This record gives sequence, C-alpha cells and structure tokens, in this order.
Amino acid sequence: MNDARVRLRYLDRTIGLLFPGPGEARPYSLLPHPLLPRRLVPRAWWHPGGRVMVPAGRDSIETHLSEVLDTPIRVILHVRPARRANRKPILEARGPDGPIAFVKIGDTERARELVAHEARTLALLAETPLKTVVPPTVLHHGSWRGLSVLALSPLPVRRGTAGEDLRTEAIREISGIGEQPFAWHGDFSPWNIARGPDDRLLVWDWERFGTGVPPGFDALHHFLQRALRRMDPATAARACLAQALPLLAPFGLSAGEARSAAVHYLTALAHRHAADGHEPLGPPATWLNPAVDAQEVLT
Repeated sequence: MNDARVRLRYLDRTIGLLFPGPGEARPYSLLPHPLLPRRLVPRAWWHPGGRVMVPAGRDSIETHLSEVLDTPIRVILHVRPARRANRKPILEARGPDGPIAFVKIGDTERARELVAHEARTLALLAETPLKTVVPPTVLHHGSWRGLSVLALSPLPVRRGTAGEDLRTEAIREISGIGEQPFAWHGDFSPWNIARGPDDRLLVWDWERFGTGVPPGFDALHHFLQRALRRMDPATAARACLAQALPLLAPFGLSAGEARSAAVHYLTALAHRHAADGHEPLGPPATWLNPAVDAQEVLT
C-alpha cells in the first residue's frame, strides 16, 4: 500500500475521532492535492480535487477548542506520514484573525504519554530563564472524549536557516535545563528549529526531552537527521561517528569522549526505536552494529 493510501486511511480514522457528528457536513479539501495529501483544510473555490465532507456538529474538536481557547476556531488537520511510532493528529487552530495554536491529540497510549511529557517539559521551560532558546507556551492541556489535547502557541517562524553558532549556543543552553545537567531536546532536527525574528532560536516538539546524557547529543542528532536525507542509515551512522569530534569539540569533549558519546547516542536512538516498536532505520544489525563494532570504546 502506497504512502498516500495509508495517509488517507489514517485520515478517515482521525476524522471519525475528531468530528464524530451528528451534524450538517461541511466541505474540506486535501492539499496540495488528493494524490499527495498533506493537509485537510476548509474548502475554498480554487482548491483542486473533490470535496471531503466533515461533520460539523456541536460535539467536535472545533467546538471543544473554541470553548477552551475562548474564540471561534476552525482547524487545519495535518495528514500524518504513513509510518511513525509517535504519529498523532496535529491540528492548526485558526481564529478570526489567523493562527491561534498548534494542537497535538494523544489518540493512543504512547501518544498520550508523549503529549503529557511535552506539557510537563514546557511547564519547566516556562519557569527557566532562557536567552537563546524560544519554546512554545502551553495554552491548554486537558482531555476530550478520552483523547489528550495539548494546545501550543504558534512561534513566529521567518525565512532563513539557523547558523551553526546559534545552534551550538542553543544546544549548550538546553543542556543546562533542569536539575540534572547535560539535558537534551531529544529531537533537535532541522524541521523542529528555526531562527526567530530576534535572532534567537525557535524550538518546538519537546516530547522527547530528557536528562542524564553526555553533552552534545542534540548536535549528533541534528547531524544524523540531515545525513539521512542523502545517505542510507548505515552510512549516516558511520558519518556521525566520523564527525563526532568536530561536532562535540564546542562542548569541551576530547576525541575519545566524543567517539564514546556518539556510540552512546546511536545506541540510545536504537533503544528509543525499540521502545516505540518501530524501526525507521531498519534493524540495528543493519545500521548500528556495523558502525560501532569497529569502535574501541562501547558505552
């Protein structure tokens, strides 16, 4: 089954959860195209493809969000990738004047755990003085029809990528969060960060935040995710190990410490995938073992 068909099957299930009806149906559209579904948005006359009719009864996520956010809300539903362990409905809540919030819906036990963890992390960040990193704020965290609902403030993303110096300073600041140093964001990927209008770093998706790791884990993760865009997993893992020293030298690690930290990071990533019951990089024997077997230090 191709990606679009799997996305659409998941979308049908999500619509049933969030718009259970009854009520008069309203037209929505799949954008950018029904054959490449990425967002489900309220229908406009110029949208391609046919209409997707969605119930508009009082017992819907739009009604719930309108109540908790205290303004009329229409939602844009992000059509999630076909295979992700942490896949969950993601909504853009729009009010009369534009975007109000991004909303995560915990629709499985694992998704509810991640949503709750992100809410706790953002509560911690709200009490932490930050000079470089700008996280979203929690606008609402609660439950609705057995689903977890986390509404987060939109961040003022602008065009342009974050430079290495800004990323390094942000990673250094994140490592000092909490009572146990060497914390990490946990998913410091290119798509989860952006330069802000005041030259600070906007950082979202904090559901993988953790503590008790060597410094620089976020730098390794950022490198690996970029490498995976142009390399197979085994090659990307080897590249991560090869670049460990220049990646981690800004955090004060020696060559041996950097190599050990990179092995630790790759192993931790494999453990995360195993805990999620999902192997996006394939079995560890195909990408992790070949990279670390040649290393002198295993942690």
